[in-house]
Amino acid sequence: MIGGARRRTFIVELDFMSQKVSAQEKPRQDLMVVKNLVKYFPVRAGLLQRVVAWVQAVDDVSFTIRQGETLGLVGESGCGKTTIGRAILRLIEPTSGQIIFNGTDVATLRGKELKAMRRDMQIIFQDPYASLDPRMPIGESVMEGLNVHRVGTPAERFEIMIETLKKVGLEDYHARRYPHEFSGGQRQRIGIARALALRPKFIVCDEPVSALDVSIQSQVLNILKDLQQEFGLTYLFIAHNMSVVEHISDRVAVMYLGKMVELASREDLYRSPLHPYTRALMSAIPIPDPTLKRERIILKGDVPSPLNPPKGCRFHPRCPVAIDRCSQEEPPFREVQPDHLAACWLLE
Repeated sequence: MIGGARRRTFIVELDFMSQKVSAQEKPRQDLMVVKNLVKYFPVRAGLLQRVVAWVQAVDDVSFTIRQGETLGLVGESGCGKTTIGRAILRLIEPTSGQIIFNGTDVATLRGKELKAMRRDMQIIFQDPYASLDPRMPIGESVMEGLNVHRVGTPAERFEIMIETLKKVGLEDYHARRYPHEFSGGQRQRIGIARALALRPKFIVCDEPVSALDVSIQSQVLNILKDLQQEFGLTYLFIAHNMSVVEHISDRVAVMYLGKMVELASREDLYRSPLHPYTRALMSAIPIPDPTLKRERIILKGDVPSPLNPPKGCRFHPRCPVAIDRCSQEEPPFREVQPDHLAACWLLE
């Protein structure tokens, strides 16, 4: 038998544990919902610069990013990854589609409403040196967003800047130095600090470690993960390196020539990829054990031009298992398994 006081304490502890479990099991809400996103770039020629063709950089892409998660976006160069990242931030204007952030359609915002929304949406650029003003001390670069949005007093902005630099492993005396006085890894930390200064909800990480040494890559990735846990950040992580994406992502989306071909949780995608293009990417991941070998899938030919993409499935000219239907009809991007979407006729 349990005494009265102990019994009440025991019941309270059980209630607390049940609430904790239910909170953990509660599904995350969608912070970013992208529906039928299209971005075409015009090709102009002639004396009058008339539009003669369109580069189909992103063509009818839909996905969601849940609050607090990291969605990895992978694919070959030129497949539209960076275009998606910039389009959902309205750094470039989408041709059509919906970009719903925290319940608001970003594509319809103008003026002050768009400026206010951008405080919650930031980007870490691939090349930190090109994205920093060489004539401006890095402290002023980090404070620039705070000044634009008029956050607090000048003294408070300075304190936020110093605190943010320390969050990414830099010191207060670094604020007076210029970008050329830092290494590549340090400059990328500055880029992270600048994106973090406004305490956003969502950050696009556009290949933030691709230009760094392997040892520095791990440091930057760990900083990103620590900041995500501390501030509840949501990431769209764009990368080429499948091993890096596996390390940092909760879910992974695979793109090919402007189309999304597969989307699944990290575990499902790396354990059992469904699309032939995803399997080819996975076969290129090196195995650290020299006694083990993976069957390498070599894709023939080059990526078709986005000016004139092939009819049907865009991957079929290079697909080793393509059938006649692949060259005639475009496969729908649909749920093949629970929370595992793919676009392939062989999965019918």
